[in-house]
Amino acid sequence: MSAGASTSHIIQSLVANAAIALAKGVAAFFTGSGALLAEAIHTGADCTNQVLLLIGVRQARRRPDALHPLGYGRNVYFWSFIVALLLFSGGGVFSIYEGIHKILAPEPIERVWLGFAILGFSLLLEGGSALSNVKELKKRARGVPFFRFLRDTKDSDLVVVFGENAAASIGLVLAMSALAAASATGDGRWDGAGSLLVGLVLVGVAIFLGVEIKALLVGESADPGLTAAVHETAAAQPLFGRVLHLLTIQQAPAEVIVLMKVGVKDGLSAAKLAGAINAFEDALRARRPDVRFCFVEPDVDRAAETHG
Repeated sequence: MSAGASTSHIIQSLVANAAIALAKGVAAFFTGSGALLAEAIHTGADCTNQVLLLIGVRQARRRPDALHPLGYGRNVYFWSFIVALLLFSGGGVFSIYEGIHKILAPEPIERVWLGFAILGFSLLLEGGSALSNVKELKKRARGVPFFRFLRDTKDSDLVVVFGENAAASIGLVLAMSALAAASATGDGRWDGAGSLLVGLVLVGVAIFLGVEIKALLVGESADPGLTAAVHETAAAQPLFGRVLHLLTIQQAPAEVIVLMKVGVKDGLSAAKLAGAINAFEDALRARRPDVRFCFVEPDVDRAAETHG
């Protein structure tokens, strides 16, 4: 991740979730609602998750050294994957367990008004955070359809925070519906059903995040736009021929490695060849600042020689 990458979206969600978790915990204690307890634990786990994301962003900014010559950018993917696991186990699985327990052994719901007040307050904060994430994602998408960008983006920290906030907002709506049904019917099993549904939503989001981040963690190519930029920039270099081979690796949300073999004109001096490669690298980085490392291997274009 670049040194200038913003963490404001993570900090904003952390502050909001800390206030929400405390409010939900108080409401769960006074109402005896399992759905509210599941929501309180889920939001508390989100706070831990956001601290882990901040750790990942900070570690990703460390400069390359002898042990890690390509830098520490993938730290942000590692910690994002850990967050997905915690969201699955700490939030989803526990909520499902709590829901099943409440269905099998329902308990009366008390002080329903307090539960609605806390859930409504939480929904305002969580919904606001989710909308803020959507605006940031759309800004970075630059015209790409939202859900396609959500799957293709390399900004794992932003996707994780959005996933948490979206899951929390959906969970709050489900919890309010379950609380209303339990209050109207006097049947505590509705409250358990709400907790169960919240858990299923969290597990679904966690699985989506885990699959997307795993691809980045094990080494995924950069977006197709970079491949096009490399070919176009090489074509504009008069001493270059065809790009013979190209590999791109996403090392961090705003950090890419480019490895390529390019055909060059025969008879070039070492100085001219080095100058051509340097000019190409400068032009590529001007067009794509996310290119952190660029390795260019010159070679003879056998196909061009044959056609010539």
